[in-house]
Amino acid sequence: MLDRTHAGSTERVAQLVRRLLAKRAIEQPVGPDDDLSASGLSSLDLVNLMLSVETEFDIKIPDREMTPANFRSIARIDALVRALSRQPA
Repeated sequence: MLDRTHAGSTERVAQLVRRLLAKRAIEQPVGPDDDLSASGLSSLDLVNLMLSVETEFDIKIPDREMTPANFRSIARIDALVRALSRQPA
């Protein structure tokens, strides 16, 4: 069963971001509210992050929620995940 607690989901999102940064050889630490684009992630990286989030949390992100604003930071992604996890399937 997936850990749906706030702290658990935040850390899982942060791990996805860290993996993506490492894959791109970006060694800059990223905090929960840091802008991911400013940290070095490209638009394509953010699309890959969206797909990773869907897989990690076993959710489908509706097209209307796939916005740059929702994927601007770890905190924003976590808020989206928590909101979608509460919705009935």
